[in-house]
Amino acid sequence: MQTEHLRQLDRQLVWHPFTAMSAWEDEDFPVIAAAEGFHLIDTDGRRYLDGHSSLWCNVHGHRVPAIDAAIRDQLDRVAHSTLLGLANLPSIELAGQLVQRAPAGLTKVFFADCGAAGVEVALKMAWQYHRQKASPESRDLFVCLSHAYHGDTVGTVSVGGIDEFHSLFGGLLFPTLRIPTPATPGLSLDDCLRHTEEILTANADRIAGVIVEPLVQAAAGILVHPPGYLRGLRQLTERLGLLLIADEIAVGFGRLGTLFACEQEDVHPDILILSKGLTGGYLPLAATLTTEEIYEAFLGDPWAGRTFYHGHTYTGNPLACAAALASLKLLEENEVLLNARKIERVLAEELTADGSAAWMRHVGAIRRRGTMAGIDLALDPAQLTPFPPQRRAGHAVMLACRERGVILRNIGDTVVLYPAPAMPVGLVRELCQTVREALAELRPDA
Repeated sequence: MQTEHLRQLDRQLVWHPFTAMSAWEDEDFPVIAAAEGFHLIDTDGRRYLDGHSSLWCNVHGHRVPAIDAAIRDQLDRVAHSTLLGLANLPSIELAGQLVQRAPAGLTKVFFADCGAAGVEVALKMAWQYHRQKASPESRDLFVCLSHAYHGDTVGTVSVGGIDEFHSLFGGLLFPTLRIPTPATPGLSLDDCLRHTEEILTANADRIAGVIVEPLVQAAAGILVHPPGYLRGLRQLTERLGLLLIADEIAVGFGRLGTLFACEQEDVHPDILILSKGLTGGYLPLAATLTTEEIYEAFLGDPWAGRTFYHGHTYTGNPLACAAALASLKLLEENEVLLNARKIERVLAEELTADGSAAWMRHVGAIRRRGTMAGIDLALDPAQLTPFPPQRRAGHAVMLACRERGVILRNIGDTVVLYPAPAMPVGLVRELCQTVREALAELRPDA
């Protein structure tokens, strides 16, 4: 009775993100009340395996003693103090730890309170840098990949490219240039880089920055880039004198088996954006890292107008920074990056395409990288015929998994698996088995 009462209150009061609310009101959704390890627990006491890392941010599981203790310890000192005109100990320590681990050359850290805000910092920083550097330029274009996703604020939607999410807001957005995603079917890496070079060269004197999700475009449905693309893009931007902005919000902190995705192609971006897994998935925090060269363009007398006028109330929040410091320590102590590479192998074994298997009946494609996997659903896989939208096939698979005690999230008709990098491989196999069972019962009609 308590659960149904809470559902009724939720339906009356809470507007959920990325949720078709008219359909939501008809669902008997779980009301999460607790968590333990890699499971969520609802108000009826039912346990669910957290198969999407609580929206791609959880790293070590829930109720992790070391992170819990770090937050409690910080509570005994101060929960929040602004970075406007003051400093605080955890933010200083965290900045040092991030600079120590980040790609070489990234020596300045600007904190924000969520990933989208971190991207906004990067965009505004790049824009202002060009107007204040030694030879000022009024560069007015940002470049992003097709099918890009960098957040839901006006600025981040401007550098986004998922029509379903972004097309409605066209009149609000600033103009950008699109370059092809290297995950485009039938487009070779060489042709992709050639087309990219043509676009960047033709507009080089107007481009303020090129933003990319390194190696995988997550919210686009786990679009995996071919090896060498990131390195090729970095070489192009270096040759043309363009800033490269790496958005590692979804792919950092072990998701791809290394601390940062850029490491895998030895790429040093001009700006690096971190969030989600930064605190282990405990508290909202983002960090935008950049170079001394960019930072120095903002120096000068206070009355010279070179200040970076951007900030957030909870910038460098001590509780969030304390959680992040504890999480970074656990990544090393528990060999989480090694475990993430084990998860990658398990996903490869468990999600190997087998046309004769019942669960493959409506699977059009499977894409994997690191701890991330995307399964495209198709009414007719041979022809890649999509399900009609009203079928909500991806949502149906998500509900079938939930009935079996697994929480995950679909992106349209792509089912996304996103286990925490520290999740034991036995639980990852359980996750995959549940997804296969749910896929096997998917039917053309509801």
